[in-house]
Amino acid sequence: MTLLLMLGGLFALILIGVPIAIGLALIGTIAVLSTQGMGYLPNIAMVMFGGAESFPLLAIPMFILAGALMNSSSISRRLFDFASALLGFIRGGLAMVNVGVSMFFSELSGSAVAGVAATAPVLIPAMHKRGYPRPFTAAVTSSSATLAIILPPSVPLILYGVMSQTSIVQLFVAGIVPGLLAGFGMMLLCYYYAWRNGWPVEEIFNLCRLWVTFKDAFWALFLPLIILGGIFGGIVTATEGGGLAVLAALVIGLFIYRDLNWSELYRAIIDGATQTAVVMLLVAGSALVGVYLTEMRIPGQLAAGILALTENKWVILALLNVFFLLIGIFLHSAAAIILVVPVVMPLVLAAGIDPVHFGIIVCLNLAIGQQTPPVASVLITTCAIARADVWQVTRANLGFIAILLTILIIATYVPAVPLALVELFYR
Repeated sequence: MTLLLMLGGLFALILIGVPIAIGLALIGTIAVLSTQGMGYLPNIAMVMFGGAESFPLLAIPMFILAGALMNSSSISRRLFDFASALLGFIRGGLAMVNVGVSMFFSELSGSAVAGVAATAPVLIPAMHKRGYPRPFTAAVTSSSATLAIILPPSVPLILYGVMSQTSIVQLFVAGIVPGLLAGFGMMLLCYYYAWRNGWPVEEIFNLCRLWVTFKDAFWALFLPLIILGGIFGGIVTATEGGGLAVLAALVIGLFIYRDLNWSELYRAIIDGATQTAVVMLLVAGSALVGVYLTEMRIPGQLAAGILALTENKWVILALLNVFFLLIGIFLHSAAAIILVVPVVMPLVLAAGIDPVHFGIIVCLNLAIGQQTPPVASVLITTCAIARADVWQVTRANLGFIAILLTILIIATYVPAVPLALVELFYR
């Protein structure tokens, strides 16, 4: 009941326009003072600072800054040209290009919103010019961008790893297969829509043009090998990989492509700092909630209550899926992970659910939440760029949401899908 009151209070604050981070800190402060007394007030700032003071969390501002730097360069345009040369000869190929470019950019930025900001201004006008309906164009852009939540180096996966004390590298590896399956499923759906609606073939396959665009995009294509190769190869940690991503983006933007000037660099740093502040305020506010939940032993009570009803982990996973789907409709992914994951982890561990497996399940649920109003941060950002009606885009998006739901069910009940690579290389 206490947890429901806290969630209800947070939703009420959000509805009246209070930022989520501020609402979380306010609810946490009231809850802590209600048990610890007013004498605990001087410790509030130290608890919030301690919650955000974590070495793995340094990966978040690094990958956010790397994404902001890439947004300021010509990487998305070069990737679009190469993907068009590679897939443009297939009916509906431009929609497939959209999915492919979004997936690739996910491997660079770790953020769905950053991916939309980088790719949508290039992809949406190109598709609209070739006769694709505006709602469909926005839908495919939004849904494919949201794959950044499970494809490495996903910022939500980093947050989940910190909150659940799970290996971030193993989470990154576990997200590869579900992310690729979802992307290929979206491409097949694009082909079906193109065949049904008679959408055009973009161009005849030209090996010379493919080679030229490949050379032009070579360093953009090489970036994920630098970043993820270093992380998966054990050369750098996930946090150090974020620093490597920033360095690589700077070198490529300033000295190779030479389209990242000092004003763009300044703007990228400001954008990166702003996005980082939002996430870290959420983390700091959650530390207060964590103190209260620990004091009241709510996570243990929740675990005991559900286990008293059923000990079947597949039923428990079904209940948690429904819960996170509902949470994802009303909360941003970072806020949902920070607020809810510490509460349910005792239940997850008691039920014998692999925490890496559960991390992918959580993030897939929240990926669907990024596409379902009223919050739908990625969908709304895409609609703003495309100048499209949110509800028209949501209707066009139903097929892509169905793909994500299918992958969620597969990943939930066939653990080998997310865990096979983890078992092969890390266990």
